Amino acid sequence: MALQYRITKRKNNIGPAGEEYYIMQAISTGEIDLERLSYEISNRCTASQGDVLIVLVEMGKLMEYHLSEGRTVNMERVGRFKMGFKSTPQPSPELLKASEIQKFHINYQPTPAMKKWLKSKSIAVKREKPKK
Repeated sequence: MALQYRITKRKNNIGPAGEEYYIMQAISTGEIDLERLSYEISNRCTASQGDVLIVLVEMGKLMEYHLSEGRTVNMERVGRFKMGFKSTPQPSPELLKASEIQKFHINYQPTPAMKKWLKSKSIAVKREKPKK
């Protein structure tokens, strides 16, 4: 199966008076949950689906803990995850306060092998079928 995309019309609010243009936008064709992921992993190794599920759930809990401690979580073949946040800029450092943090997010950095795969352009793509 190929990665699907749709063509979307956008308005350029920066350029000349609302000029319109079109972009290609990758779309999700579904979501894989832990249940399905654990089933697929268990079919590729000797661990049972229940054992894999336990490991994945605990991995999520440990990632949350280590990220909240300011650590970068390096998942080797998957990539690195680290915490970030958005805060309000101030004219001097003395005015910055932790209470001014607006929201937290997680930054993801793929491994060099994944970056190479993304740059290889070997990912099959096809246009989404028009909705009836």
